[in-house]
Parts: sequence; C-alpha cells; structure tokens
Amino acid sequence: MSPRYQLVPAAYVVLCREPNEILLQLRQNTGFRDGFWATAAAGHVEKGESVLEAAVREAREELGVEIAPADLQPLTAMHRTEATGDPIDERVDFFFTCRRWSGTPRLVERAKAADLGWFPLDALPDPVVAHEREVLEALRTGGPSTITTHGF
Repeated sequence: MSPRYQLVPAAYVVLCREPNEILLQLRQNTGFRDGFWATAAAGHVEKGESVLEAAVREAREELGVEIAPADLQPLTAMHRTEATGDPIDERVDFFFTCRRWSGTPRLVERAKAADLGWFPLDALPDPVVAHEREVLEALRTGGPSTITTHGF
C-alpha cells in the first residue's frame, strides 16, 4: 500500500467586469511562476478556515477589496500535480468568479506582484500560469466542468 499524500487546498478569485474582462497580477518574488500573470487574488486555505473565508481574505490581503461570500460564484475545483512525486505538489484549487465587491482593486502586496491589470478573456497576456490559463480559457468558452484536473 502506498503512503497517502496530503492535498494543499487553495482559493482563487477571478474578479470579472464587463465586457468579459478579468483582473490578473504579474507575479514576482514568490518562488512559483515569477514573471507569469496569475489570478489577482489567490492563496492557500489556512488551518480552521473554509475555502470561502480564504477567498474573501485573499481578496482583501492582495487587492484591498471586500467581497461577501454570497458574491463568490463557484467556477471549478481543480485537482492538480507538478508530477514530482513530492507530496507538496498534490493540490486542489477552488476557483470562484466574482462580479461584485467594494473598494477599488489595487496592488497591496507589492513585494509579490509587479503589476495588476484588466484583460479581455479573449486577449490574455503571455505568459499566464498554465493551470490557471486552462480555467480562464474554459471560462471564455462557456465555463469549465465542475471538476478539472491538470498534470496527471
């Protein structure tokens, strides 16, 4: 019997505005996909926190906006791996869209993000973190399935 791995859960908030624009940040100094565009608010679920609480917290910490949990619309859950065999590379990511928030999105964690910008879903910048690009491309074409995988 092989040892069980522990999944690392994360929450992603895709802020959306009309017409079909999403907010992305350019990663820097994080140690993961620096120089890539990524969902503007995302991060690990902390101990004792629900995924909805994590999504609200990440939006506040990274963008300075307040989101009501009821305004988070489930997009997909993605089970993914980097296929290194390291248990830390087994992930489950919960993606939400959000079209209503209070405050103006801005870079709060400037040490971790070099830029922030709105992009049309049909003209994403390059490069975008691969597993996030899959979700965003599916959103552009009508939405991903409720469960997706990456890296298997």
